[in-house]
Amino acid sequence: MAELAAVTPEALPALAALHAAAFPPHDRWDAAAMGQMLAMPGAFGLLVAEAGSAEVGGAAGFILLRVAADEAEVLTLAVHPAARRQGFAQALLETGLAAAAARGAARVFLEVAVANAAARALYAGAGFAEAGRRRRYYADGGDALVLSLELCAA
Repeated sequence: MAELAAVTPEALPALAALHAAAFPPHDRWDAAAMGQMLAMPGAFGLLVAEAGSAEVGGAAGFILLRVAADEAEVLTLAVHPAARRQGFAQALLETGLAAAAARGAARVFLEVAVANAAARALYAGAGFAEAGRRRRYYADGGDALVLSLELCAA
């Protein structure tokens, strides 16, 4: 059974290793970058661990979000490649969105690589809709879709 927990500063090195396993080199965040994200006002994170899964530092995946006023942003969502297709990303997203709504967010945004079909399917399944496009957003020159979702009132 998967267990969700809050991201703590002590977990950042393990989460950086997980992010490195989940993303191409030009999109990876190190522990310092994640620490800076979590230090922003309104930022929080959740991680998921499952006994016996192929995980990094006890985490199979994690999500970082930030709430500012009535808007939230998914900063990153990563699941270790060996732990994919087990529902971790969906659980992280659903729980993260509920936590953002509880913190006062009415709408959430995120960027996703146009080429990331799996992530796009996850977000479409959660009800996200395209709100824009950022040309050459990623270091490799790839475009990002800006997606948004209206959250139910908490």
